Amino acid sequence: MNTDILITDISLPEPSAQQKIRKNCCLAIQGDTISRIGPATKFADVKARIAVNGQNCLALPGLINTHGHSAMTLFRGLADDLELDQWLNENIFPAEAANVTPEMVYWCSKLAAAEMILSGTTTVADGYFYENEAARAFVDAGMRAVTAQAIIDFPAPGIPDPTKNIASAEHFIDLWQDQNPLIVPAIFAHSPYTCNNSTLQAAKELTVQKNVPLFIHVAESRAEPNMISNIQGRSPIKHLDSLGILDPSTICVHCVWVDEEDLEILAERGAKVTVCPQSHLKLASGMAPLESMLKKNIPVGLGTDGPASNNSLDMFREMDICAKVQKIRFLDPVAIPASEILGMATSGGAAVLGLADKVGSLVPGKKADIILVNCNTPHLQPMHSSDLLVYAAEGADVQSVFINGIPVLQNKNFLPFDLADTSRRVRRLAEKLYPGFSIQGT
Repeated sequence: MNTDILITDISLPEPSAQQKIRKNCCLAIQGDTISRIGPATKFADVKARIAVNGQNCLALPGLINTHGHSAMTLFRGLADDLELDQWLNENIFPAEAANVTPEMVYWCSKLAAAEMILSGTTTVADGYFYENEAARAFVDAGMRAVTAQAIIDFPAPGIPDPTKNIASAEHFIDLWQDQNPLIVPAIFAHSPYTCNNSTLQAAKELTVQKNVPLFIHVAESRAEPNMISNIQGRSPIKHLDSLGILDPSTICVHCVWVDEEDLEILAERGAKVTVCPQSHLKLASGMAPLESMLKKNIPVGLGTDGPASNNSLDMFREMDICAKVQKIRFLDPVAIPASEILGMATSGGAAVLGLADKVGSLVPGKKADIILVNCNTPHLQPMHSSDLLVYAAEGADVQSVFINGIPVLQNKNFLPFDLADTSRRVRRLAEKLYPGFSIQGT
């Protein structure tokens, strides 16, 4: 058998509840697809164009970040330690109005893509303004992305007339749908308190017509019901349900302040959820009832949210926090085991984004989105099971990354573009926020 890439001498998590580690394995990549995986003894007949030695590395499916605003790297650390309303309305929205341009979205999304790839994320669901530029940045980074054009009911970057927000989103979808194997276009309706009822329904109608996902922030804060100008239900979830927004192609982001009735509605409608625990903690929004969601078989993914409200895009860090806050929520050390959290960041995330047939697990026939984690570090020794990854691994442990069968990180060497140049360009953009000051960096 001939193959394009053969990764040898890797370890693999056993597909069992104990998550034990199987050593001395190989993985073959043909084109953009995993063609064979298993014990090295079954690869004696394989000849590869490129051989990769994975010694001391554990192979995992690439991590999937199901919610972020990548271009907000520009605002990382700009407005910390504030109430959500103050953070958003007095700091982030004004900063966006003054600084978000096509150039900013391209370079800042490119920087975010590098940060994610370096820490093992191979797929991101991104929602922002000028999303065409974000999509270009992800393509240039070789990263898989569900890119969602933002819709909001007031003048926004790129859409000074909010009555044209749906038309703008449709144009974006038409530009990217089925045009690149890495990009899935979508719509991001900011929230039920920044989009009126007719906007939400028009956005949903468009996503149904185009067969693309709809993302929406919902039930993030306790005060949200009072913020919705014409609420149709007793809660933000019931409000969306009354408008016909909830179905399997709707991804509800946050869902912190939801009750059992809300969860029953989400489960009945087949809607999906993304939780962003570090953002929830930093903004003191609360803790999403993850255990209840999973018990009701609601598909749940894990997201970082934007770099301005996290402030990291490291999904290993996100997994660790997610597991621990759920335990403290119930004062139960066995709540949400590590294996489920790792699943949310891989196969579960793929299901939330409608990509389960393509990514999220290392099986023949799926796309070759693969990360190699260096386990030869003191904090990952000894590794009794892959559960240790959730509680001890860091993004910096990622050694190599393949996306769609292409190496984008090789032995810590970032390959897609000049990262130093991208960092300099983002710092120059940041200096406009502080005239007369130089932003730290080299």
